[in-house]
Amino acid sequence: DKLTLAHGLNQSTLFADSRACQKLKQDDNISVFPDRQVVAMTGDGTNDAPALKRADIGFAMGIAGTQIAKDAADIILLDDNFASIVTAAKWGRNVYASIQKFLQFQLTVNIAAVITALVGSFAFAKTPLAAIHMLWVNLIMDSLASLALASEPPTEELLKRDPVNRSKSIITSRMWANMLGHASYQIFVVLWLLFAGPEVFGFDPGHLVESNDGLYEGSKKENSEHYTFIFNTFVWMQLFNEINSRSLEGEFNVFKGIFKNPLFCSILIITACLQVIMVQYGDKAMHVVEGGLSAEYWGISIGFGAGSLPIQQVINVVYTWGDKLLCLHSMRKRMTKSRRLSTRNIDADLRDNASNISGSSSQK
Repeated sequence: DKLTLAHGLNQSTLFADSRACQKLKQDDNISVFPDRQVVAMTGDGTNDAPALKRADIGFAMGIAGTQIAKDAADIILLDDNFASIVTAAKWGRNVYASIQKFLQFQLTVNIAAVITALVGSFAFAKTPLAAIHMLWVNLIMDSLASLALASEPPTEELLKRDPVNRSKSIITSRMWANMLGHASYQIFVVLWLLFAGPEVFGFDPGHLVESNDGLYEGSKKENSEHYTFIFNTFVWMQLFNEINSRSLEGEFNVFKGIFKNPLFCSILIITACLQVIMVQYGDKAMHVVEGGLSAEYWGISIGFGAGSLPIQQVINVVYTWGDKLLCLHSMRKRMTKSRRLSTRNIDADLRDNASNISGSSSQK
């Protein structure tokens, strides 16, 4: 019965037998997770309640199902349509992917902002990103980005992905590559502007302009153009990286389906407009230079921000080649240690062939 089947699948240790799992994959195209299997059951009667309770996920019928079956189930199909299970799975995967997208974006901002603040404090005893700047970045990162990235509609491609193992980390290796790659790019740009910016662009160093210790002739404790430029560049890099964060599997076209999510586009445009208003008219309230930045500096800031798009393609190429080299190294290592590239042992095959040859020779 259903209860016996659910209990047997839950207690199965087939995943520990690599040869049996590989045979099932080759013969029947059945994939077995290297962990305990996730069991789903459907039912509508009272006698199905134990199986629904025993399964990891129990589906009960909302119309034809009994109250006992509904109480034992985890999900109730209100329309008694099995196609709703596919819809539920699609939306469930979409929620999981949305959380991953948000984490990928948030952790990238955290890494870049923390290192920028630390380096600036250690080098000049003053961080280039003021407290009000960090509050605005946090607002972009937490509130606006969560709304934008969590509102992505589900696609049919989600159903083509392999199910996520229960023991797998929510932050994948590709996500780590994206986060570290973009954080490295952002840190490099900000630190280059911090240390080499005054000499390259010809404005006074921000830590001297904003100081009031009498050691610098032009010090008036005013908001500097230097630090305003850094703040503006940093925010634009986050806005363009928010577009990159929509992709989790190394997709080439990061703009694919972006217009199907009007909320994402609206939040991105509103954030960009608010950034322009704050930098140009924020003055002391937003700790920016009076009168804002010139068109030249705006173009450079947006240019550095748009640089996140080709950087994403570089990360994709490097990760793909690195993954291939890692697989090749793992295969060579396996062959070096056990001389085995499949479930069959090469030494055993050689012995079998030798015995067959000797047997045929003796018969002759």
